[in-house]
Amino acid sequence: MSSKNPHAKQPASLRKRPAAAAMALGLSTAVLVPMAAIAQEQKPAAESTLQTVNVIDTALEANPNAEPGVPYKAKYSGDERHKRALAETAQNIQVLTKAQIEDSGYTDLREILDAQPGITLGTGENGNAFGDRYIIRGQEARSDVFVDGLRDPGMTIRESFATEQVEISKGPNSSFAGRGTSGGAVNSVTKQATTAYDYTRLSTGFGTDKHTRLTLDTNQVINEDLAVRANLLYGYEEVPDRAPTDRDRKGIALSTFWTPTDKLDLTFDYYGLDAEDNPDMGGFLVGDVPDRKPAKNVPVYAQSQDFLESDVDILTARLRYQFSPDTRITNLTRVGQTDNGYVVTGARAGTFGKNDPNAGASTITLSTHQGWQEVEYFVNQTNLHLDREIGGLKHEFIFGLEYSDHSVLNGVYNVANSGQNCITGNTATGNNGWCATDANGATVNGLNSLMNRQITKGDWDIDWNVKTISLSAMDTVDLTEKLTAFAGLRWDRYDFDTTTVSRGTTANYDYSDSLWNGHVGLTYKFLPYANVYASYSTASDINGGESDVGSSCGYGGICVDNNNGVSVADSKPEKTQSIELGTKWNLMDEKLLLSAALFQITKSDVMESAPSGSGYESTGALNTGKNRVRGLELALTGMITPKLTGQAGVAFMKSKVLESNVAANEGKVLSNFADNTAFLQLKYQATDAFSFGGALKYEGKKYAGQPDTAAGFNAQGEYSQPVPAYSVLDLFANYRINKNMDVRLNVGNVTDKDYYLAAYRSGSFLYMGDARNARVTLNYDF
Repeated sequence: MSSKNPHAKQPASLRKRPAAAAMALGLSTAVLVPMAAIAQEQKPAAESTLQTVNVIDTALEANPNAEPGVPYKAKYSGDERHKRALAETAQNIQVLTKAQIEDSGYTDLREILDAQPGITLGTGENGNAFGDRYIIRGQEARSDVFVDGLRDPGMTIRESFATEQVEISKGPNSSFAGRGTSGGAVNSVTKQATTAYDYTRLSTGFGTDKHTRLTLDTNQVINEDLAVRANLLYGYEEVPDRAPTDRDRKGIALSTFWTPTDKLDLTFDYYGLDAEDNPDMGGFLVGDVPDRKPAKNVPVYAQSQDFLESDVDILTARLRYQFSPDTRITNLTRVGQTDNGYVVTGARAGTFGKNDPNAGASTITLSTHQGWQEVEYFVNQTNLHLDREIGGLKHEFIFGLEYSDHSVLNGVYNVANSGQNCITGNTATGNNGWCATDANGATVNGLNSLMNRQITKGDWDIDWNVKTISLSAMDTVDLTEKLTAFAGLRWDRYDFDTTTVSRGTTANYDYSDSLWNGHVGLTYKFLPYANVYASYSTASDINGGESDVGSSCGYGGICVDNNNGVSVADSKPEKTQSIELGTKWNLMDEKLLLSAALFQITKSDVMESAPSGSGYESTGALNTGKNRVRGLELALTGMITPKLTGQAGVAFMKSKVLESNVAANEGKVLSNFADNTAFLQLKYQATDAFSFGGALKYEGKKYAGQPDTAAGFNAQGEYSQPVPAYSVLDLFANYRINKNMDVRLNVGNVTDKDYYLAAYRSGSFLYMGDARNARVTLNYDF
């Protein structure tokens, strides 16, 4: 009744390269044709009709987890712990394949995820002030990003050049992923070496805003037991319509696959990324509620010395050993190091002070935001897969053991800005500020070097470390031909140790605790191509679990209640529970997947900042918050007609703060939460050589504020930091020149609409989406 996930590597004796497969097909034909002729002579004429065979053309570089012949649709998860096909899994798992991502024209994980329903972006503090901060189903997920099933700590820039597919697991996921994952998790599945084929693709892209992107993807088979793969990246572009801000990327990913015996295979990977940007912090909000809105015609105020950098180095080793057809073991070991740093400029509405010659006139004032982060981590994960028959039922067990050691050192830069050109406030008598516009609203000369920065690396102020050992058990079993059950249980034992330095005072926070989390699901296949499912899952997070904010209680940092003598060790873990009811329809000979899911996520024992605090101090209220998100998600993925392929989704959600240490928060919506989000990407194959399509993304209005609590509001209870709703249209077209060469055109934000992704809780900066841009990419296979 089920489509089981074929993640177990076949022994070398059973794997075939194309030439070997062709030879095997020829030998099979030579044997079977005479047998068929004899059988035909023996059958009555009425039984001699042969069944039609559908031949699917699959590119050599195709995603191994995709549905054959349908590159937008993933058939399986890249995480081998999901034992069944995605269409038969009792959970909402959205998968973005390499083909769909390439057609969209998106390259950074940040922009890939921002387009997806149920996900929004937020701003943050310190090492995450302009990094990847995701919010899934209303819950923080900035520390819940994984690569090939292992947590990827740190707030780094993440690229897609070495990505096979991106998987978004919706709903609490701690039985798979451990602490955190309250709203879900993101898993990036990387490109791996394979002995199945030789393949090389060179892609060169050029476009507006000095866009240049060169990638190389090559897989070379050394012999039937050994293969190597390399992915290389160089990319540069100015931020569309916001020069001189820019983005610079250099990357390399190497993979080696080796099968020394029929039962053992080994994979060794290296991933390196050097990202160097001069980022644009966008606009800001002006006016008062209800007329508060984004400022218009904000000049590009980034300083020439500004930077946002990520330097990533990761080594991974995988071992798989097949003891028998029913027993195998997988071990993954990873060592990683990431250095992140930024000095960036923010802007906000201001006025000239009373001692300035332009006293009282409006202007734009500039500010400095900075920080650095050094991440080191080690993780070892072992999964034992056992298929056993018990009581007449075949159980597919997975027993897991994991150890991780994550260390993050955060610090500051010493920044001296000597270019003051105006007086702000009413007490200064000499220039004390940096004003981007004059009294008439005109941009000042030399704006991008106005502040005259001198930057040196300063001392560390947060030394964060968490060591965790985990045990897990999972079971998938077909109870009947139509009914399948899944159950999982995970125990995490963690040791938390963080030291902070603030204003010359050193504080240490050290405690240990255990987390228990589970997941159960039931799928009923009422038609050969359709099922309904129900699932219940939990997640837990720890006090101080966000590595980048130290003792900023209001942003996921350490919370204590000094007024009542309550320490970090006295706090309980934050807990999340989810109930989901869904249905999946695998239509068109499994080429089109339709799904719907009703869900409720309730998070309790939430840490909150002090009622009168800023959120940056450690003093807060422990385990006093509670919030709820209810919603409906609809999705479509795959081949709608023989010529039309698509990926679409829509999420309708409502959030509510149920309990808080601030009574006025109760009943309010969660911060950075959009009720309605949608995405539609369609591709039409007009001829064998030419296809075209487009993508439309929509995000409803949301309101900024601190994480896991109510959106910011004023004394009258009105939400004070609105981020307007937006819809953006992108277009693309592909043309195959010959069997080895094709070209793709992408036009982003076709209508050149101003739109905004996220706002800081005060509205003092407002991330902008890219303006209209065009890119042409030439792909050559050899």
